[in-house]
Amino acid sequence: MPSSTSIGTGYDLSNSVFSPDGRNFQVEYATKAVENGGTAIGIRCKDGVVLAVEKLIGSKLLVPGSNKRIASVDNHIGIACSGLVPDARHFTSRARSEASNWRKLYRSPIPISSMADAMGGYAQAYTLYSSVRPFGVTAIIGGMDEAGGPGLWMVEPSGVGWGYFGAATGRGRQAAKAELEKLPLPNITVEEAVKQAARIIYFAHDDNSKDKDFELEMTWVRLEKGSAEELEEGGATKGWGKHEEVPKELVAEAERLAKESMEGGGDEEMEE
Repeated sequence: MPSSTSIGTGYDLSNSVFSPDGRNFQVEYATKAVENGGTAIGIRCKDGVVLAVEKLIGSKLLVPGSNKRIASVDNHIGIACSGLVPDARHFTSRARSEASNWRKLYRSPIPISSMADAMGGYAQAYTLYSSVRPFGVTAIIGGMDEAGGPGLWMVEPSGVGWGYFGAATGRGRQAAKAELEKLPLPNITVEEAVKQAARIIYFAHDDNSKDKDFELEMTWVRLEKGSAEELEEGGATKGWGKHEEVPKELVAEAERLAKESMEGGGDEEMEE
């Protein structure tokens, strides 16, 4: 019996069945689907959050900039997904509904931690019944609210969600995590994080998908400059941030530095 359960034989046909050693193979298979997706990372900074995704290009006929992997779920929250794209779209749509319902009920934007809790519960519900399957997507949720300031969470197919200073998922997650651990998080600015995120995505791509073309997609959440809500407490900026795409010129500069770093410049150029 132990040899059969190690590969899921007989216990992976239904989402609602545990193997004798306590494993849910459908959830494990969903996690494998995420690991085949492009790398996605999130960086929590002292003045905001940066999200970045390695969007693998399957065909030269695809329109550049289409099929985005990062979406806004509210003015102050962005979500970056890795895994099955249709699952990610549905997951994002549900997150938008959660944000809308919170506004209607409480007359205020949803806190980042509450969004992560809601989406973790939603993902977990899809691991309970044989009539559904788990989401083949891991979502990195980043935002900024006036109570907690910058916040970064990652929700996995099992429904578990954790708060992070730096999060990574997808094919290059191990290489990306190793690079994130070297950063002095969360004590960097979003401008610095943009450069580091580009470098990490390029590094992870070179380590795992070197033979494939990709686009770098990057957004940030931060307070608009001059906002009256800006408040420094304990080194972190607090207030309702705004999720938007990083300006193209900053992304282009970050990519230039990342490419130079990959060609042998190391981290010296990035630190200047």
